[in-house]
Amino acid sequence: MKEVYSLRRLISGRFRLAVPVLCLLVILSPAAFAFEADIYQILPDDTKKIVKQADKLLRQGKLAEAESFLKRAVEAHPDDSAIRLRVAYLHLKQRRIADAYNISLAIAQAEEKNSYAYAILGSALLSAGRFPQARQVLVTAIHLNRRESFAWASLGLLEFYENNIDEGILNLREAVYLEPNHPDHVFSLAQALARSEQYREAARGYVKYLAISRGLDDDRRARIKGLIAFMEYLGGKHELYAIGGAEQTKIPIRIVGNRPVLEVRVNGRSRPLNFVLDSGSGATVISKETAELLGMRSVARGGHAKGFGGDGRFEIVYGFANSMEIGEVKIRNVPVYIRHFHGQANKVDGYIGLSLVSKFLTTIDYGESTFGLMRKDTAAAEAIRSSGTAIPLRLTSSGFLSGEVRVEGVEDPLNFIVDTGSSVSVISDDLARLDPVSSFAGDAKMRVIGAAGIEENVPSYILPKISFGPLSRNDISAISLDLDTINTTTGFEQAGILGGNFLRNYRMTFDFKNSLVIFVPIDAEP
Repeated sequence: MKEVYSLRRLISGRFRLAVPVLCLLVILSPAAFAFEADIYQILPDDTKKIVKQADKLLRQGKLAEAESFLKRAVEAHPDDSAIRLRVAYLHLKQRRIADAYNISLAIAQAEEKNSYAYAILGSALLSAGRFPQARQVLVTAIHLNRRESFAWASLGLLEFYENNIDEGILNLREAVYLEPNHPDHVFSLAQALARSEQYREAARGYVKYLAISRGLDDDRRARIKGLIAFMEYLGGKHELYAIGGAEQTKIPIRIVGNRPVLEVRVNGRSRPLNFVLDSGSGATVISKETAELLGMRSVARGGHAKGFGGDGRFEIVYGFANSMEIGEVKIRNVPVYIRHFHGQANKVDGYIGLSLVSKFLTTIDYGESTFGLMRKDTAAAEAIRSSGTAIPLRLTSSGFLSGEVRVEGVEDPLNFIVDTGSSVSVISDDLARLDPVSSFAGDAKMRVIGAAGIEENVPSYILPKISFGPLSRNDISAISLDLDTINTTTGFEQAGILGGNFLRNYRMTFDFKNSLVIFVPIDAEP
């Protein structure tokens, strides 16, 4: 029998959250309150100055400098929970999730009415993808202290990830109301507003974020300014993703390198273009060369985004398509990104992101090589929902679909991005270093073409078994990549990508309304 290892063994410690937290949850009346000693009043003057400086640096995003000051404060007062919770918050910002978890857990166990300890603990659990536990701990924090803004913000993000956008916005508004100049709260609210297509208010939120944030590097500031310009542009449009044409359509597609390629007509042109359906992207992307042929100009730009390959980044350029037609369905007013596509052996003109098809039930049948769209409020849509195995999905901050996957040899479920635009599955470098996953390494080295360029000599693995819900496949090829590139923006840690070499074995339907993907096997696993 193969020995099973827990994620506690991960070197990074990001997933090492094995200590039960439910025993901490207490039943409280609405009148219960949290321990909130004013740290500035109870500390000696010299330490008070150190902590104030650390707080200032934290707000400015200068994490290394803040850590230096907090180390001095902890050395002077090692038992002070308020200082230690500042350190835990710093670790969250640094994505040292296990460290934040361990500190906040110890304090919550010792101080059962410390609402901020529960808020940090809940946020650490959320960042690690432990959603049910995170929800209970964050609700406990709010029961202890209804003015605990960090708990409201984290609970808002949790709802956001689970596609309860309106509830998430309400919680984030509460966090901003309680602490109006907290940059993270303001940014998260603006992000949620943009997702709900409230673009003008989102733009105002990003403007405020720039005004209250200090220490942002030039590229991030340029990125936010470009985003503000784009939000203001979209806010001036009457209706985005306006649907016309038939209630449903079904077209033939080509499966090229495990990726579904379909024909799309852009801006009323009769000649169709080749687009990959990319569930690993929130937005639709058009190649720079195709945009030039279409006469499509940038409507805003600024800063750089992170991606795989090359130097790990590419310029952010926003565009706008008047219409996109797939079969007998027409979608008007489509925001897009414009960028250069690298290493195009099989030329494509663009990638269809989730936002374009989110108002439909979207079906890819890898067996029949067809692609279908059906308006989600039709009677036929209900029949599709009950036709196969439904697996819940979550939505990351950056617009990726994420689901819980099990990898043989790893005890705990892992969050994987479900990505039809990826030819092969991916595991993170952290997961690849874990025993026994490291023993699954193959001899082959791969060439990876990403948004930012080309990466050579990427290590490969043969995973004995991958399970997504009740569905399993054996001997799945995967490559190992540094997923820090995407985890800085996802909101909760992703340990891998479920790519086309797994998905090609199914007919799959994305039900965005209910945050589900419905699988029907093409054939039985041999």
